[in-house]
Amino acid sequence: MPLALLALAVGAFGIGTTEFVIMGLLPEIAADYGVSIPTAGLLVTGYALGVVLGAPLLTVLGTKVSRKRMLMLLMGLFVVGNVLSAAAPSFGTMLAGRVVASLAHGAFFGIGSVVAAELVAPDKKAGAIATMFTGLTVANIVGVPLGTYIGQAVGWRTTFVIVAALGLVGMAGIAKLVPEQPRPEGAHLRRELTAFRNPQVLLAMAMTVLGFGGVFAAITYIAPMMTHVAGYSDGAVTWLLVLFGIGMFLGNLLGGRFADRRLMPLLYITLGGLALVLALFTLTAHNKVLAAITVVLVGALGFATVPPLQKRVLDQAHGAPTLASAVNIGAFNLGNALAAWLGGMVITAGLGYTAPNWVGALLAAAALLLAFWSAALERRTAEAPTAVTAPSPAPVPVHH
Repeated sequence: MPLALLALAVGAFGIGTTEFVIMGLLPEIAADYGVSIPTAGLLVTGYALGVVLGAPLLTVLGTKVSRKRMLMLLMGLFVVGNVLSAAAPSFGTMLAGRVVASLAHGAFFGIGSVVAAELVAPDKKAGAIATMFTGLTVANIVGVPLGTYIGQAVGWRTTFVIVAALGLVGMAGIAKLVPEQPRPEGAHLRRELTAFRNPQVLLAMAMTVLGFGGVFAAITYIAPMMTHVAGYSDGAVTWLLVLFGIGMFLGNLLGGRFADRRLMPLLYITLGGLALVLALFTLTAHNKVLAAITVVLVGALGFATVPPLQKRVLDQAHGAPTLASAVNIGAFNLGNALAAWLGGMVITAGLGYTAPNWVGALLAAAALLLAFWSAALERRTAEAPTAVTAPSPAPVPVHH
């Protein structure tokens, strides 16, 4: 794997840290600004919505410049957002900083996926994408718990200063290691939009929303589920999130390795396994050991879908992959927001802290059905030319 992928992974590490570390620092930030925890939760929602909106917007703007330059500009925007968050005198300014940082998220991973795939041979594209996403998964193992610890010990503003510094390192790495790729011929908005006419692109994005949404339905409410149902202490939640991050890391490696060989069978296994594990989580959540094992499995099966789904979008978008790739990153965050909302609804309805697991299982099962539909549609399309070009019957001889 080329060294340029390391630079992309460093950027991904910074982005992953700033996205998830906020969950561990909400009490400190809420106390500092004198707002309630639910109000501070807008920092999570605002970030997710910023990713959904920023992914297509900045990718479209990025068609005017080279991909390397756009990646550097996005890291610069990320740094500005985190510096603004670190220095924010009011909650409103803090929220604005979060949104500014989030605008870079979707476009960075979207354009970065295209760049990563073009750096390697065709049969190693998913592995290259997975290498970049390794930064995001390692962020959950190292960056998030470390950032949470620093934020609680020294002050949450310090965490965001460190994250901004990581963004500068990522920018320098991209400048030094990522080769200058010429702007694609004819790269403009109309061409990029043609990818969305392909039903396979839309199906892959729907699988992204539902499949990873299944993961977030459960993980968003992991703290109350583990403390009230499994019997863990509040302090143990950080280590359970580290286990989730380890699962994500392993799933990303497996997804990247096998997606280049058998992409659709891999999706059947991971989405089907995810639906089953999430359904079982309603039972295993009552036992500390089984709950911890399940957390790892949810992370592994959930993130094993990321490289194949991202590669699926790139493959199906053909000559206009950049916007579709970025929008698919937005689809992950749309799934996160949707699943968190649905999970909150079932808890509010009095169904208990394990009820979001059923929501997640149903979402993952729906994604599996879409995968079968996508494969059937692909088979039908592949068979169509055969039917059209079938040899006509031999003429009946005419006797004179």
